Amino acid sequence: GDNKWTMTIMARNAETGNLKWGYQKTPHDEWDYAGVNVMMLSDQKIDGKDLKLVTHPDRNGIIYTLNRVNGDLVRADFLDDTVNVWTHVDMKTGIPVRNPEYGTRMDHKGKDICPSAMGYHDQAHDSYDPDRGLF
Repeated sequence: GDNKWTMTIMARNAETGNLKWGYQKTPHDEWDYAGVNVMMLSDQKIDGKDLKLVTHPDRNGIIYTLNRVNGDLVRADFLDDTVNVWTHVDMKTGIPVRNPEYGTRMDHKGKDICPSAMGYHDQAHDSYDPDRGLF
């Protein structure tokens, strides 16, 4: 299955400890990307609405931006054009769509997979400049 709570960004209510929302970045993570990278908080205007966001450049090669209040996916962009394990992220389901040519399975020898099992973006820190609106 998806191993639902692996590779997941989760938000809890700080007062009660109850789960507010969860967003799984890589269902059934066959590469073991782990996704332990930095989470950057920002307040930005998107489509005319002021949103509280969390942005996460992941080891799977995708930069995720979520509404940190409700967990809705706002954007999902490849870190660059070398990322090939996915064709795109389905913005309705939030699930990255696998490119079968670069998958790992018993009947197929995938080559030139990006990101590799080491991941694309490791634990180096990023930052957000609210004055310039840039990461």
